[in-house]
Amino acid sequence: MSSISSSVITRRRFLLGLAAWPLAGLASTLPEAPTAGFRRWGSGEFRRFGFLVYEATLWAGGEDPLLPPLALKLTYKRNISGRDIAEASVKEIRNLGIADESRLRSWGEQMGRIFPDVRPGDHIVGVQLPDEARFFYNDRSLGTVDDPAFARAFFAIWLDAKTSAPELRAALLKRPAS
Repeated sequence: MSSISSSVITRRRFLLGLAAWPLAGLASTLPEAPTAGFRRWGSGEFRRFGFLVYEATLWAGGEDPLLPPLALKLTYKRNISGRDIAEASVKEIRNLGIADESRLRSWGEQMGRIFPDVRPGDHIVGVQLPDEARFFYNDRSLGTVDDPAFARAFFAIWLDAKTSAPELRAALLKRPAS
């Protein structure tokens, strides 16, 4: 009887292994975090009218956090519609004076299609590459804007010397301890 039990156990193990085989490679095919391979730089808070809107963290792919590749993670503390995020982004780029109205309108439409509504705890990561900007929502891909001028303008919202949030910029660009 023990040989029957042993063969039943062996067969069950074989069948369970066979059933799990398609899942075996799943861990290696999961997408990497958008900041994988980047070095964490500074972080800070963005407040509007005294209310905490989001926490921001800058990640750099090289020694200069102002040059791509870089990533900016915004962890939201309030409910905000994707449309409001896109409109606020257009307003900030407009205030920097680095794009004309036609381009701003086009970029606003693209961002409006990409950015989701967010709730407290959600995060959006923007990755600036030399020729594009990629966006992730809670580590899932949202989309890409294949326009180097957009990529530079979008990240200038936080990193340009003329940003409307100079304290946040200073916190983001603070060199991490070695």
